[in-house]
Amino acid sequence: MPLLPQPTTQPEPSRVRRSRRGLGAVAGLGMLALASAVAAFTPAERVAGLMSSTSALAAETTAPPATAMPSFADLVEHLKPTVVSVYVDAEIGNVAGLPGRGSQGQEFQGQEFQGQEFQGQQGQNPFGPGSPFEFFFRQFGNGQGMPAQRVRAQGSGFFISADGYVLTNNHVVEHARGVQIKTTDGKTLDAKVVGTDPKTDLAVLKVTTSGSFPFVKFASQAPRVGDWVLAMGNPFGLGGTVTAGIVSASGRDIGSGPYDDYLQIDAPVNKGNSGGPTFNTRGEVIGVNTAIYSPSGGSIGIAFDIPADTAKSVADQLTSKGAVSRGWIGVMVQPVTADVADSLGLKDAKGALIDDVQKDGPAAKAGLKSGDLVLAVGDEQIKDARELARKIASVAPGQQLKLSIQRNGANEVLTVTTAAFPDEAKAARQDRREPSSTPGDAKLGLYLAPASEVQGAGAEGVVVVNVDPSGVAAEKGLQQGDIILDAGGKTVSTPKELSAAVGEARKAGKHSILMRVRGAQATRYVALPIA
Repeated sequence: MPLLPQPTTQPEPSRVRRSRRGLGAVAGLGMLALASAVAAFTPAERVAGLMSSTSALAAETTAPPATAMPSFADLVEHLKPTVVSVYVDAEIGNVAGLPGRGSQGQEFQGQEFQGQEFQGQQGQNPFGPGSPFEFFFRQFGNGQGMPAQRVRAQGSGFFISADGYVLTNNHVVEHARGVQIKTTDGKTLDAKVVGTDPKTDLAVLKVTTSGSFPFVKFASQAPRVGDWVLAMGNPFGLGGTVTAGIVSASGRDIGSGPYDDYLQIDAPVNKGNSGGPTFNTRGEVIGVNTAIYSPSGGSIGIAFDIPADTAKSVADQLTSKGAVSRGWIGVMVQPVTADVADSLGLKDAKGALIDDVQKDGPAAKAGLKSGDLVLAVGDEQIKDARELARKIASVAPGQQLKLSIQRNGANEVLTVTTAAFPDEAKAARQDRREPSSTPGDAKLGLYLAPASEVQGAGAEGVVVVNVDPSGVAAEKGLQQGDIILDAGGKTVSTPKELSAAVGEARKAGKHSILMRVRGAQATRYVALPIA
């Protein structure tokens, strides 16, 4: 990038100092004259006190205290050898992409790709085209219509053990055919991918050359907002670069994965920093650089890091067994909104509401049901559905968890034994014929039919066959093809039963009614306003 002339609007420092000395001298002369004039009418001791005050004022004006900025030079010198640049030979094109992360997760430096940016297929970016949320190296869609290309990708990483294990981002090494790392002293070493975890966007590499390498230590405590941090990496392929800033926020959910819990920092982080470490002032890793918020692709002071506790846990499992095992109990959950809290009679919108319980899963065996509100895991309170998912996933399969729940207004404690997370299955949407529809509640804007009359819908519930786009149901996200399983805590199988449930809720003075709705992807609860 060409260097632009520096602005000249700031005054030259020596002139500022001289100006202050001049003012001090004038002030001193004025006060001396005043003291001489008063001397004839004032005792000598009072004149001496006035002269002392004048000298102090002049000294304060001409010699402002200097403020020393912190220097990270010693810390950087110690930490730099632990950080490496990662270079990947990858083949892109005609590969299955994933929304958010996946084949979008590469930065390319090949001869035909250097200095260019590529936009993925519409629909691959969950934030839509033109969104400022451009994650690191995620310019590529699923490669459809583009021939396979051999490219050179680049990122960052850092040693986590003396025998040559390196932690980086999954999207840096995805589709890798060959991996090399380059140390700060210029050595290029071959490496292999030991294991990857797309859900947290982490990967572990192993240097194939034997030797002893300097490595990092993970922080045992989470940083506080406002703490100083140092980010290191390989931005734009320039090699070892250090930037400084502070922790801007914690617990960020940026919609990139099921376990989002990012640290936000303002240390400048750019393309190529992905996979690099962020250190605290004690030289401990507090996070792994993963994403940035940027309209242009460059740093604007908002970057996101995977927290150290998550990174360490995943790195340990990838290093030891090449994969990550997570706890799973077989439920679908959603956050408790203000509308949902009101329909449940809750004062605060907190906890995780269970939408659906998988048949024969750990939760079903423990007695959990749809509509249960999970308030705590063990002694730790649950703020929302995402926190519950992180808590369960952090527990190894086969462990027992005590869940504090609220069911029908009463509190209970159930014990569930976690199982290994099963492979994700993708269910195709079944073709359905449209039956003769029956108008539902006009105020909700729904046209309904019994599920038993709709091919492929099953025998339970009421199918939404049409939605008024100006109605409250459309505003709450109900779509054609959704199946309403129960309303107000009662199962429904006909539009008449649904209307009756809505009428009872209105008579009870409720402002909304809670409906359990099965969609194309999952079952969820929807609170529809009925007042």
